[in-house]
Amino acid sequence: MSEDRAVMSLQFTDEDFQSAWKELDEPQLDGGWELFTETMGVKIYRLYDKETGLYEYKVFGVLATCTPELCADVYMDLTYRKHWDEYVKELDEKDFDGQSAIYWEVKYPFPLSNRDYVYVRERRDLDVDGRKIWVILARSSPQTACTEKSNVLRVKDYKQSVAMESDGSSGTKVFMNYFDNPGGMIPTWLVNWAAKSGVPAFLTNMQKACSNYANYCQKK
Repeated sequence: MSEDRAVMSLQFTDEDFQSAWKELDEPQLDGGWELFTETMGVKIYRLYDKETGLYEYKVFGVLATCTPELCADVYMDLTYRKHWDEYVKELDEKDFDGQSAIYWEVKYPFPLSNRDYVYVRERRDLDVDGRKIWVILARSSPQTACTEKSNVLRVKDYKQSVAMESDGSSGTKVFMNYFDNPGGMIPTWLVNWAAKSGVPAFLTNMQKACSNYANYCQKK
């Protein structure tokens, strides 16, 4: 195991990966989770966080036109994402004083300031009793020595987990759990729009990105 891999592995446990893929079988929606919206075959649930006044989200859906392995490859390819995700201002894996982490700056609509993230992630391709399941976990890394930019707000509380497996046909069954605290004063309408429209739009763009990935790789 490389040193970088060892550092990243300390961020996530076997239990973290297991709890993610198990949601594909039995969604864990007790304890205040409510159905927020359902669109394009995607169900989005949310849970109110009293401490921050924000919501954590769980997303369940199917990407009908791409395999889970392809989805995982596209999801992990940071360079490719800069080609298909219009909200990416900067996205690169960097070395911060010997620690590998990902720096991600997200475009926000005027007059809001952009947000940036410093986070670690890990992908595991699992075999669960003969089922092939792909899990990717990500978590903010506030201890990483990355200087904050002026006019860009640093998101210091961020987590995301994604679990994917075949839908039994040519598509992918997807579970996503997501939370971040973007800081600053963001209008409620924008937060609601991002959850209701942004997530389904992202999944649609992800499917399109998957269909174009082979061509992109050939041109590299």
